[in-house]
Amino acid sequence: MRVFAALYTDEDVANLVATLLKSRGFDVSTTAEAKNSGCLDPEQLTYAATEHRCILTHNRVDYERLHLTYLQTGQHHFGIIITPQHNAYEVAKRVSIILDALTADEICDQLLYV
Repeated sequence: MRVFAALYTDEDVANLVATLLKSRGFDVSTTAEAKNSGCLDPEQLTYAATEHRCILTHNRVDYERLHLTYLQTGQHHFGIIITPQHNAYEVAKRVSIILDALTADEICDQLLYV
């Protein structure tokens, strides 16, 4: 059982959020680090799932749709966390609370709002 979920930030999430989460000890990879800038949302979620990472995004509508598609087709992902576009410090704080409260296994296949 993995304790903390590894994260992958969608390109709409500020790099500062990833930096702040990394400084708190979380395993975070960014779209830029993965050289996936410009990829479509389905490709981003597929990449995150392949890497066993929960995706962090501000893009509620598209990722809600993708989550439902995954459920309907029996596909699995490692979690989707949707957060409003607050300042980076607030986003990092909210995400940290979720990552501290839930294990990676509990986040799998879940759509979470923070």
